[in-house]
Order: sequence, then C-alpha cells, then structure tokens
Amino acid sequence: MKLKHVLSLTLMASSILLAGAASAEVKIALVAKSLGNGFFEAANVGAQQAAKELGDVKVIYTGPTTTTAEAQIEVLNGLIAQGVDAIAVSANDPDALVPVLKKAMQRGIKVVSWDSGVAQAGRQIHLNPSNNALIGETNVKLAADALKALNVDKGDVAILSATPTSTNQNLWIAEMKKVLPKYPSVNLVTVAYGDDLSDKSYRETMGLLKSYPNLKVIISPSSVGIVAAAQAVKDQGKIGKVYVTGLGLPSEMAGAVKSGATKSFAIWNPIDLGYAATYLAYDLVKGTATKTEASMGRLGKVKLDADGSGAMAEPFIYDASNIDKFSKIF
Repeated sequence: MKLKHVLSLTLMASSILLAGAASAEVKIALVAKSLGNGFFEAANVGAQQAAKELGDVKVIYTGPTTTTAEAQIEVLNGLIAQGVDAIAVSANDPDALVPVLKKAMQRGIKVVSWDSGVAQAGRQIHLNPSNNALIGETNVKLAADALKALNVDKGDVAILSATPTSTNQNLWIAEMKKVLPKYPSVNLVTVAYGDDLSDKSYRETMGLLKSYPNLKVIISPSSVGIVAAAQAVKDQGKIGKVYVTGLGLPSEMAGAVKSGATKSFAIWNPIDLGYAATYLAYDLVKGTATKTEASMGRLGKVKLDADGSGAMAEPFIYDASNIDKFSKIF
C-alpha cells in the first residue's frame, strides 16, 4: 500500500509539472527602433492582438529612447538576461546587432527581424512590410503624381531618410534610384537624413528648402520624417509650391493632407506588421515554422526565400478620399 501511495504521489507530481510546462507563457519581446514613435506603438497594438489570440503569449514591448545601434544593443542584452523565448526586432543597424543576436540564438532565443532587417547571420526570419522594389517605385510614383499636380514637366525632388545605416530605408532608396528612368519628371537632387527624430527631420527639411530653391517634392520614407517635413513646408509658406510624400501614418498625416502640404502618401498597416511579427516568433518557438514558410495568423502564411526573408503585403495609398476613415484606425 505504501508503494502504491508513493507511486500515486509521483504520478500526481508529474502531472502537475507537465500541466505547468504545457501552460508556460511564451515571452516574446517586440523591440522598436525607438520608443515614442507612433508607427511602433501601432505595431505593438497588433502584437498584443496576436498575444490575445494565441493565449499563452506575453508580448514585452520595448526599445531604446534614441535611434542608435548602441542603445538597441543595451536593450537586447537586457532581454537576453531576462530569458525571453523570442525577440522580434526592427533594427537600427543591420550589422551592429548581429553579435548580440547571435548570443541570443546561442541561448535558445528565437530571433525575427521585421520592418528594418538584421543581416542573415543575426536572425532566423526577416519580415519585410512589403516588397522592397514595390515600395521604392511607389515612392517615386507618388513624387511623379505630385509633380503632375503642380503642373511641372520635370522637377527637383529630395529624399529625407531616417538614419544613414537604416536597413529598410537604404534598400528603398536604392530601389527608388533604379526606377528613376521610368519617371523622367523626377529629378532627384539629394538625400538628407533626419535620424527618425522630429526636430532633426524638421531642420533638415528647412535646409533642403533653402539649399534647393526650385525643390518641388520631398519624399520621406520615414513616418517621423514625413510629418516633420510637411510641418516645415507649411511653416515656410510653401503649400501649393512644394509637396511632401512618402511613408506615414494616416493619424499623423491627416493634418498635412488637409492643409495641402501632402497630396498623397503610402504605408502598410503597422498593426498588421506587429501582429505578423509576433506570430512568426511564436511559430519559431513552437518549432512549426519551416525554411520556406511561416504563419502570420489571420494574415496567412509568409513565403520565405533562401535568406529567410518574406514580404507581408503591398503598400496602400492614402489621400483626401480616404484619410478620414483610416486616421481613426491608426
């Protein structure tokens, strides 16, 4: 009887341990380029939606206060020390983060980069918001449309980027330059960098307006830069003479569209992006992702290339016809 009692207690203890293991919370860190950025805050909304759907996931939303690789590395080291199960990061630098993320993977932490990628050695999956070539061409087409609205056959256009090392920005700019021959009205004069900071982006725009008196369009593929550029154009009394376009959030760009500083702009849904990145991280933790595809939940499967990269969706155009609707959403 005594032996049976011991066996019974052992089985009960094993059952409790197994139940605890089965219900263990999966901790996924969603790491932004910087905190206080509306794009990444919207991505966190999607990540929390994914966590709620999955049920056994806790999303830790974090990031540095400055858009530097050094500040991001410090955040990542803290997450490794916490022992999170997965890290989903939008990188401030594609190469500088590789050593710390290699350390994470060596400790069994799954790594996804999203929005702005990490070099292949530092992650398992990279989720592009869209196809880089399509994003690049969309930006140039928006500039050409703006020039047409200004009744200009050929006009000076400048790009206001984020940081000089931002992976996605540099890829998009390269794609923009590739398609310029298809858009002869677009005369690209320079690329400036606002470092994804409102005040610096504003100052850089003021500098562009001064240095290029014939400037007609500013393309900013940065959700921070585009808002700052539109404000600078308005403050300088250039509405109707200079258009700002690029990638931005409807909630932050509604004023620019209504003031006339912006005719149209584009963006994918950052809520969906954070949602998809969380599902990809979860798929890796559970071991259900493959080398060719992984789950994005309600968004379906993402097809992965030989480098482990995939694209979520095409960018969407926003203008006066739809800005009110979407500005209420994100």
